[in-house]
Amino acid sequence: MKRAWVTFFGGLAVAALAYFGYYFIATAHYRSLEKSEEPELAWLQKEFHLNTAEFKRICEMHEAYLSGCMERCHQIDLKSQELKRLLAGTNAVTPEIEKTLAEAAQLRTQCQKLMLQHFYEVSRTMPPDQGQRYLAWVQEKTVLSDSHSQMHH
Repeated sequence: MKRAWVTFFGGLAVAALAYFGYYFIATAHYRSLEKSEEPELAWLQKEFHLNTAEFKRICEMHEAYLSGCMERCHQIDLKSQELKRLLAGTNAVTPEIEKTLAEAAQLRTQCQKLMLQHFYEVSRTMPPDQGQRYLAWVQEKTVLSDSHSQMHH
C-alpha cells in the first residue's frame, strides 16, 4: 500500500513539473515583452522588424502623442456628458442640441485627423515596406474599421 502512495504522489509531482515547465517555456516570450522599456509597444518592434533606434524613436513619438490624446478624449467625454444632459431635458432636437452635436463631431474629427497624422509619422520611422504594412494594418483597425459604419446597418 505504501508503494502505491509513493507511485501516486511521484506521478503527481512529475505531472506538476511537466505542466509548470511547459507553461514557463510557452510564456517566456510574453514575459520578456512585459520587461521591455515600453511593454505596450514591444509587439510592434517584433512584428515590424524594427531596430533599436527605430523602436526608440517610435516610443518617444508614442509618449508625445498620448498626452494630447488623453486631453482630446477628456474633451470628447465632457461634450458627451453635456449632450446627455441636454437630451435628458427634452423630447426634441433643439438648437442647443444641434450645436453640441456639431461640436462633438468636430472634436472627434480633430482626434481622428491627429491620430492619422501620428500613424503616418510612425510609418515614416519604419523601413518603407514595414511602414506600408503598418499603415494598412492600423488604418483597418481604426478609421476603416467596420465598427465605424454600424449605424448604416
